[in-house]
Amino acid sequence: MAETQQPTLALWCRTATFLCALPLKDAAETMRPLAIQAMSGAPAFVLGMAVIRGAAVPVVDAGRLLGTEGVRAGRFVTLKVGPRRHVALAVEQVLDVKPLPDGSLGELPPLLHAAKTDVVSEIGVLDSELLIVLRNARLVPEELWTQLEGEQSP
Repeated sequence: MAETQQPTLALWCRTATFLCALPLKDAAETMRPLAIQAMSGAPAFVLGMAVIRGAAVPVVDAGRLLGTEGVRAGRFVTLKVGPRRHVALAVEQVLDVKPLPDGSLGELPPLLHAAKTDVVSEIGVLDSELLIVLRNARLVPEELWTQLEGEQSP
């Protein structure tokens, strides 16, 4: 009997110019943005630290990470980057949890495909586990989101 492959569930988010699909297995929760304490010497894509559930968590601006202007943070998505560590990704909007269409995972460009090489290098130096999580995230064309929304309309 052939084994059916489960679709990859993704948390769909929007930045100023990008639609992103984050693997749901790597997302801990979404929340309203919290107060951020700036950090001196941090890369431009790190906004600072926020206290989330009693722990200091670095906040990464999804827009700056992708080489565009910073996002107007409407939501934080906390990402699991280790057994007990999280990073908050500041995005403009969290849209939904939907599966990626069958076969599209390999066809969609990785989220970091749009990032500059030096940004990817900085992430790797700062946190190799975050780099792995972000490499599994995908940039998604607007047409795919529109198609998925159309399939769910009555």
